[in-house]
Amino acid sequence: MEKFKTALSSREMEVVCLSTHGNPVHPQKAIAEAVHRDIIDSIDLAAELGVKRIVTFSGCPGDSEGAKYPNWPVSPWPDDFQEILKWQWEEVLIPYWKETGAYAEAKGVQIALELHGGFSVHTPYTLVKLREATSSAIGANLDPSHLWWQGIDPVAAIRYLGQYDALYYFHAKDTEINLNNAAVYGLTDMQSYANIASRSWQFRTVGFGHDMKEWADILSTLRIAGYDDVISIEHEDAMMSPNEGLEKAIANLGPLVMREPAALPQMFSRTGKERA
Repeated sequence: MEKFKTALSSREMEVVCLSTHGNPVHPQKAIAEAVHRDIIDSIDLAAELGVKRIVTFSGCPGDSEGAKYPNWPVSPWPDDFQEILKWQWEEVLIPYWKETGAYAEAKGVQIALELHGGFSVHTPYTLVKLREATSSAIGANLDPSHLWWQGIDPVAAIRYLGQYDALYYFHAKDTEINLNNAAVYGLTDMQSYANIASRSWQFRTVGFGHDMKEWADILSTLRIAGYDDVISIEHEDAMMSPNEGLEKAIANLGPLVMREPAALPQMFSRTGKERA
C-alpha cells in the first residue's frame, strides 16, 4: 500500500474518491450481497488509503420479501405505491443504511450517494430523509445531469443540501432536454440511450445542455454552501469521444472555477446568516 501511495505522490496524483455502482438492497439476495461486499471493501480501502469518501447508490428494493426485481414508485396513486414505499424505507433502506453508515463512520469514511433515477434516493429530499434516519456518514454526490431531467434545479438542490452539511462530492455532467421529444415520450423516457434523435433527454458534456451562466451559478452556489473540494468531470456524452468530451468540459469549466479565497472576510452560512 505504501508503494502505491508513493507512486501516486511522486507523480503529483491523488485519489480523491472511490466509486462502486450497484444495488445493495436488490431483492435478489445474491446480487445485493455482492454489491454490499463491494461497498464494504471500498470503505475499507478508502480508510487504508486515507481517502475520505466513496460514491455509490442507495439502491432500490422490490415491493415485498418475495420480489425478484426492484420497484421504483414515482406516483402517490394508486395507493399501492404508498404501501410499497413505506415498506421499502422502513423494512429495507433504513435498516441497511443505518448499519452500513455506522460502519463507514467508524472508519472515518463518508458515503456520497448519487441522486439517480431508478433508486430510492434520487432527490435532495430523499437524501436528507435517509441521512436523518441513519447516519451523518451519508451525504450526497450531486450530479446536475440527473437532476435536470427530473425537473430539479441544481442550484436549489445545492442550497438545500448545504443547509444539512450533506454535500460530499460533485460530478460535472450536463443534460440536454429536447422539449419536442419530451412532449411525446415524457421525461421518464424508457428509450435506449442509443436513440439520440428521438429521446427526450441525453447526457452531454458540460456546456452542451445548459449555458455557462447556469454552470457559473452552480459553482458559485457550491462555494456559498461551503463546498470547497473536487469538481469531478464525468463523461457520458454519446456524441463525443471520452477524450474530446473531457477536453471540452475542462475548457468550459476552467474559466468558471474560483481558485482563490473569497474577497470578503466573512462567508454567508447555509442559513443565510454571516459567519466568521
